[in-house]
This record gives sequence, structure tokens and C-alpha cells, in this order.
Amino acid sequence: MDLNLVGRVAVVTGGAGGIGRATAEAFGSEGARVAVWDRGESVIAIARGIESAFPVRAIGVPVDVADEASVDSARDRTVAELGPIDHVAHAAAVGSGKFGFPFTNLRPADWAEVFRVNLMGMVHVAHALAPAMVELGSGSMVFLGSVAGQIGSQTDPPYSASKAAGINFAQCLAKDLAPHGVRVNTVCPGMVRTTLNRSVWQGWHDQAHPADRLSYEEWSERKIRAMVPLGRWQTPEAIADMIVFLSSSRAEHVTGQTINVDGGFVMHS
Repeated sequence: MDLNLVGRVAVVTGGAGGIGRATAEAFGSEGARVAVWDRGESVIAIARGIESAFPVRAIGVPVDVADEASVDSARDRTVAELGPIDHVAHAAAVGSGKFGFPFTNLRPADWAEVFRVNLMGMVHVAHALAPAMVELGSGSMVFLGSVAGQIGSQTDPPYSASKAAGINFAQCLAKDLAPHGVRVNTVCPGMVRTTLNRSVWQGWHDQAHPADRLSYEEWSERKIRAMVPLGRWQTPEAIADMIVFLSSSRAEHVTGQTINVDGGFVMHS
């Protein structure tokens, strides 16, 4: 299926690893020019890898999405080097690094950084990129949510709440931007083997009594089989496939949607 992305310009935030990196590579495989945005200089090597693997132009742009000025600067550099931005996939996010069950295991001070990155980062990206898309009369935004934002996951309450807020804001954006030909959707992964997921699940695993504790690998595999109807982990590539599809003209009638790639987890829960 031709997704009609050849020559388009795609920005991927959080593109240095996990789902973000898989998404940047998937855009490259479809012939899009790619700007990999993330904190740290590793984005430069990742962009070079995309250029080596596919006949496309790619750049790595160090950026802190929680800093409005940093996002604006990244936008200006991307446009100068690649051209007007057609698509954004926003995957940048952090967890609190703390464990809930109950929420009082955290302090109010544990919430601010998660919302600064996860929600205000989304706000900064939307404000920076939407006006030019409106002017062009086309474009797409796909925000990475989480099933945690749909079911009130207690594992990391600040992360869960920030993702719920993000789903709602994406719907606000979709309504505002639809008259201008700009589509906005959210993709919610289920259980994906990423560094962020491991940091959350490790705390859950460690709550077990030492005498009853399995290795993390065996414990997590049992949890997946018990919680996910398809009985397996989702992969970054599977999430990336949905993000890229929703960005493409093949999904030109899809906006304001929250689409789960979760192996049936939310249905099961």
C-alpha cells in the first residue's frame, strides 16, 4: 500500500529510542524526510542511520520539548533544512520514576516534572507546528498516548493522569484544526518493551515478597499472558506502523480518534 509520504517532512519527538525511534525509521522507509527530535546529541547518529538505510534526508535536532523556546528553535531549524513540516509524531514522555499502589506512595512534588514534559511538551509542539499547517491547509499530528491514560493505571499515577490529559487535548486540537484540513489523532500502546515501561513495571515487580518473587523476565511474561488477550508484548514497530498510517493520506478521513495498539488489553481490563 502506497502511503503517499515520499518527500513529505515528518517530525518525530522522542525519536532517540523506543517507539519514537521506530517511528522515525518507519517514516524514512516510506520515503519521508525526517527530523528526529530528542534530548541529547544521540539524535544526530540516529538521523545518519536513517539516511544510510533509506534514500531520504534526515536530521537530528537536540530539543527539550518542555522548553517552549527550544521547540520553536527546533521547528525553525527543521523548516530551514527540510522544508515545511507536514507531519508530527509526538512520542516524547517521561514517567515519575516512582511507584503508586496507592497514590500516597508519591508526594505532590513528584507530579510537576511529568506534567511539564508530557502535557506542556505536547502543548509546546502543538503551538509551534499547528499555525504553519493551518496556513498550508494540510498536515497531521499523531500523539503517543497510553492505555494507562484510559484505565486510570495506579502504577504511576502522574504518568497515567498526564496521558489522560493528553488524549483530551488531542481531541480539542482535532476539533479546532479540522476546518483547516489538519488531522489530529492519538495512538495508545499497550504493553511494549521500552525503557520507560520497564522502569514502571520494575516497581510493580519489586512489591512482591522476596520469597515469592520471580525473576523480572518470568514475572513480566506471566503478566502479559494474563493481561493481554493476544498473549504477547506489543512492539515499537507495531506502534510505529499505526502512527505512520494515521499520518498518511490513506487515513485522510480519520481525525479526533484514540486508537489502541494493545493486543486487546483495554477490552480485557
